[in-house]
Formats: sequence, structure tokens, C-alpha cells
Amino acid sequence: MEALDMNELELKEQAIKEFVNLQRLKAAENRDKEIEYQERILRARLQALGIPTEDLELR
Repeated sequence: MEALDMNELELKEQAIKEFVNLQRLKAAENRDKEIEYQERILRARLQALGIPTEDLELR
């Protein structure tokens, strides 16, 4: 399996995205709707990378 390397800039960009999403959630008038939105976006990203999301669900 090939290792995926993230350079420093990519790590910073990812951290900024996570921070922005957290701030959006904190400021959301309807947190449930914001959580659903962010989950849809993240699920699409994961699936585009070939990562199945079914097993990631908390039950």
C-alpha cells in the first residue's frame, strides 16, 4: 500500500478547513441542519477518495 504524504501547506489547509467548519457549527442557528450539511460534504469527499462511509456511522 502506497503511503499518502501531506506536505506542511496541505496540513495547514486541512486544519483551517476543520476550524472553519467548527466555527460554522458554533454559529449555526440550526445546528442539526449544519451538521447534516457538513456530513454530506465530507461523505462525498470520502467517497470520491474511494473510502466507504457505511462503516463509519456511529450506532
